[in-house]
Amino acid sequence: MTAGDKVPPLRRDEQAVIRALLPAVAAMMRAFDADLNRAERMTHTEYLVLMFLSEAPECTSRLVDLAAQCHKSPSAISRAVGRLEVDGLVRRVQASDDGRGANAILTDVGLARLEQARYTHVLSIRRHLLDHLEGVDLDALARALDSIANPGNSVKAPTRATSGR
Repeated sequence: MTAGDKVPPLRRDEQAVIRALLPAVAAMMRAFDADLNRAERMTHTEYLVLMFLSEAPECTSRLVDLAAQCHKSPSAISRAVGRLEVDGLVRRVQASDDGRGANAILTDVGLARLEQARYTHVLSIRRHLLDHLEGVDLDALARALDSIANPGNSVKAPTRATSGR
C-alpha cells in the first residue's frame, strides 16, 4: 500500500475501541497496583515476579527473562527483585552460565507470600477486568490479544486484496 492509496476511515465502533484501549489498560494496571499495595504491601510487578518464578523450573529465572515476561525494563525488574530480596522472598545469584547475568530464585517464604497475595490479585482481576467482560467470548478475546502481542504467530499484514479496496 502506498501513501496515495485510499484507506477507509475507521468506523465509529473501531474508533471507540482504539480510544478506550490505552486508558482502560492504564487504569486497570493502576487498580491492580493499588489493590495489591493496600492489602498486601506489594506492587503488581512484584506479584508478577513471584508468580513467574513460581512457574519456572526450580523456581529460578534470569532477570532478563523476568523482565520480558513482566513487560518491564531490566532495571525495573532488578529494582523489584531487590525489594523482594530485602524481605527474603527471593534470592539473587550470579548466573552460572554467564558471569554478567543474574538469576532470581523464589524462596519458601516468597512462595508462601505469593499464595497469601493470590486472593487479593484474583479479586482485583475480577473487579477491574473480568466483571466488565460479561457476555464477551473470553477465548476469542484471548486469541485476539495474543495475536496483537505476538504478530508473527497468527496475524498477517493486510494486503491490497484484504485492505478493503
